[in-house]
Amino acid sequence: MLTNLMRCVPMKKQIVLTVLFLLCSSAIAQRCPYDPQCINNPYGAGNPYNPDSINNPYGRYGSPYSNDSATNPYATNAPKLYDSQGNYRGKLSTNPYDPDSTSNPYGRYGNPYSSDSINNPYGAGNPYNTNPIYVVPSR
Repeated sequence: MLTNLMRCVPMKKQIVLTVLFLLCSSAIAQRCPYDPQCINNPYGAGNPYNPDSINNPYGRYGSPYSNDSATNPYATNAPKLYDSQGNYRGKLSTNPYDPDSTSNPYGRYGNPYSSDSINNPYGAGNPYNTNPIYVVPSR
């Protein structure tokens, strides 16, 4: 599609369009893994030695035995997900029976066809979405 468009445009305009396309696509990309608040950053919030990290298997939020953990399949008090506009996006949990869990394929927040699910690549889970999702510990 882009190549058909480029055939009809002079060379200088092709270069300008290509540069604009590359700049726009890189601006849309998420800041992870270099954002210190990102759980994908192993030196920031995703540090496996950080006691509050969900990547720490011995910490409160990463232990498979803690009721507050994202990795405990029976946890009822898992961390909650919110986007930057304050919309609730479910619980970051491996519990497939919790109705708010992102691992429940039949629930609102785990169903890959729900617009509220981070598992839906065309909804809240769109990889090009510039609206970041935040992990908030349950109280």
